[in-house]
Amino acid sequence: MQHSASSRPLVGVVLVVCSCLSLPFGAAVAAQLFPVLGPWGVTSLRVAIAAVLLLVIARPRPARWTRTQWIAAALFGLSLAGMNGFFYAAIDRIPLGPAVAIEFLGPLVLAAVLTRRLTDAAWVAVALLGIVLLGVDGLIGAEPLDPIGLVLILIAAAFWAMYIRMSARVGTLIPGSGGLAVGLAVAAVLLIPVGVPAAVTVVGDMQLLLLAAITAVLSSVIPYSFELAALRRLPQRVFGVLLSLEPAFATLAGWLILGQNATPLRMLAIALVVIASIGTTLGVRHARRRADADARRDGAGSDVGTRSADGTGRGDGTGPDEGGPDEGGADDTGPFTAPIPLPG
Repeated sequence: MQHSASSRPLVGVVLVVCSCLSLPFGAAVAAQLFPVLGPWGVTSLRVAIAAVLLLVIARPRPARWTRTQWIAAALFGLSLAGMNGFFYAAIDRIPLGPAVAIEFLGPLVLAAVLTRRLTDAAWVAVALLGIVLLGVDGLIGAEPLDPIGLVLILIAAAFWAMYIRMSARVGTLIPGSGGLAVGLAVAAVLLIPVGVPAAVTVVGDMQLLLLAAITAVLSSVIPYSFELAALRRLPQRVFGVLLSLEPAFATLAGWLILGQNATPLRMLAIALVVIASIGTTLGVRHARRRADADARRDGAGSDVGTRSADGTGRGDGTGPDEGGPDEGGADDTGPFTAPIPLPG
């Protein structure tokens, strides 16, 4: 029996974990370019290089897209430009670990708003506690957080929430990676005003260009491709809480690459976000098994009930193939995985 992509949540979990591993190492490489290119210049180059790579790989055909698909891709690109630009501007002022922890407030608030079950809310609360502890650790540590950096990372958090919504929308409307490729191209166009000076600087320096390309692959091509695929397999509320692994990996990357200390408070915070991610994963797998079992029972009952007295198999109602349960199961209904309405 062949299952739909949404019936394989474990694959989605693996994709999110790989994305969370790739992003902080890309950010660490990008930080080495800030003194020369500035955070917005690095953002522009990274997004432009990622857009070119994905346009070549995915080969989308946007000329055939509908107006709805174009609007979704354009808003997706806006979210990518804002999320990346303000994040890099923030980590130019505050450490990587606390920055990612505070930015995670965006998807965490989104997960809290979208959740419908008490267990989901409980795991969101556990993840929130871990994020708060990471933030407290950044505030009481040896280096206080820059106020402007805090404002910038909060703006990035809002764009991150928008990115999750629009990524799910694009994944629903546009097959493959075409939507991501065009979204990155839109983001690259939006960032042209801040990217021209950086492009001029790297033209004659192959080392800078190589670092920018590595940043693009680690911070854009790999994580966004994996996250887009994950959102086709996981409800948005589950995806949002699983992203709580990202600040944990960012803290680890800060310790390994940037020499930032892993304090006991920070380790406790990492443990909490990992527990929340495991709890969410187990919850969605349990819900999926229960939904599949219910669907099988309903299908068996409907097969018996639709048989008429003369044994022809036709009754007053529709057969199981016409009115049966949705392939996605009960866990995939509602506002979390249905097409997301766009503003206006």
